[in-house]
Amino acid sequence: MGHAAKPTRHNRTITVDFHDEATYFRLLGDGKVFVELVLAFLLTLGFQLLHKAPCHGGGCLTRHSHYARVRLGGLTIWRIQCTTCKAVFTVLPHFVLRYRTMRPDVARDALLATHGGLSLEWCAVIGNIAPMALYRLVCALGQQSLVAVLTRCGLPLPLYLLADEKHSRCLTERVYLPTIVRGRVIWHLGYSASKSAAAFTASYGEFQRVAHQEDPSYQVKGALTDGFDSTTSSMRTLFPGARLGNCLRHALNKLPDKLIGLAAPVRQGLRAKFHTVLHRCRQRTSLRVVALGQRLRRFADHISHTVGEDHGKRVRNWFRDKKVGWYAVLEDPQMPAMSTVLDQAHNAIDRKLFMMKGFHHPGGSQTVFLTGLAHLYNLIPYQRRALHAGLCGVEVEGGRVPTSDWMLNLQILTSGGYQCAAETPHH
Repeated sequence: MGHAAKPTRHNRTITVDFHDEATYFRLLGDGKVFVELVLAFLLTLGFQLLHKAPCHGGGCLTRHSHYARVRLGGLTIWRIQCTTCKAVFTVLPHFVLRYRTMRPDVARDALLATHGGLSLEWCAVIGNIAPMALYRLVCALGQQSLVAVLTRCGLPLPLYLLADEKHSRCLTERVYLPTIVRGRVIWHLGYSASKSAAAFTASYGEFQRVAHQEDPSYQVKGALTDGFDSTTSSMRTLFPGARLGNCLRHALNKLPDKLIGLAAPVRQGLRAKFHTVLHRCRQRTSLRVVALGQRLRRFADHISHTVGEDHGKRVRNWFRDKKVGWYAVLEDPQMPAMSTVLDQAHNAIDRKLFMMKGFHHPGGSQTVFLTGLAHLYNLIPYQRRALHAGLCGVEVEGGRVPTSDWMLNLQILTSGGYQCAAETPHH
C-alpha cells in the first residue's frame, strides 16, 4: 500500500524581544498583555507574520496553547494563532535559541570568534561548549534562505550580480561553491561536487527559484563572471535576457600567462600598460566600447613590435575570445566591473571550511552550514577599524536590521514565522 505524502510543515517560530527575562515571566500570566506586546513588537519591526494563503493577516491574534521546555528548566513557551487562517506561531523569547539549550550570550561569543577566524575547536574552548554544538548552531541558522533573510531587511533583489565559483576541498575531494554576490552581501552560496554546467545550473537555479517566490516578475539584467564555462553557461540558461560580462581584474591577471617565456619584469610592465588601457576606457563617459576596441588593437600591435609577433598573435586571439564580455561591462554603467568583493567573501568562507576539518564530510549538512556562514558574513558588523566600522554588510548596502544587536538580528531574521511587509508601517 502506498503512503500518502506528508504535508510540508512551515516553520512559524517568531523570536520576540521581551527586553529581560523578568518581563517575559510576568507576562505569562496575562494573555491579553502578552499578545499586545507581540503585536507592538511586530509593528516596530515592520514585518508581517507568515500566514496561510490566502490570508493577509487581517484577522486577530489570540493565545493558542503552551508547552514546557524541560531542558530549559521547564520554561513555558506560548503559541499564538490567527483567528482567520488558523496559522499557529510559536513565540520564542529572545533569551532562548530554537531547539537549543545554549544561551544566546554563549552563542554570541562562539559565533563572533568563528567569524573572526578561529577554528571551531578554539571557539568551543572559548565558549565552553562542544565543537559539534557550534557546528549545529551554524546549521540551524542556515535553515532560512539567504534571499528570504535579505528581503526581510528591505534589500531589493539584485538586478546586477557577481557570479563565481570557489574551488575548495571536502576532506580529500575537490568541491565547488557557486556564489552570487551583490555589493557587500552574499545572495547565494551553494555546494557542488561537480564543476559541470548542469551542476552549476542546479545550484544557481535554487537562487532563481527562491527569488521568484519573492517576486514572480524578477529578472536579472546583468551578471559578471570570470569567464568560467560552466558559470557562463548556467547564467545563459537561467537568465537568457541578461547581459554577461567578464571581470576586468581577471583579465589583468591572465595577461601575463599569455606572454610565455618572457621575463617577469617585461610581463609586469605590459600588464601595467593593459591596466591603463582598461582604466582609461572606464573613465570615458561615452563611446567606451569603441574606444576599448581601438585601444585593444593598438595594444596587440605594441606587443607584436616589442616582444615578437607570436606573442602578439596569441594576445589578439585571446582578445577576440574575451572582448565581448568586456564590452558588456562598458556598455552598461550599472554593470559591476571587478569581482574583488566576491573574491574577498570566498576567501573568508574558504577559511571557515578549512577550520571545519572533521565536520566537513560528504554526508554532512554542507549547504545549510554554508548558508549559516553567509548569514554571519552578511549580518555581523565590521570591526572597529574597518571602513564601515559598526555596520554589517546589509546596512552598508542600504538595508535595515531589526535592532542594534547583531545576535538578536540573527535570531529574528532566521526565524521562520516572519516575512517582509509590503510597506513599512508609519508610527
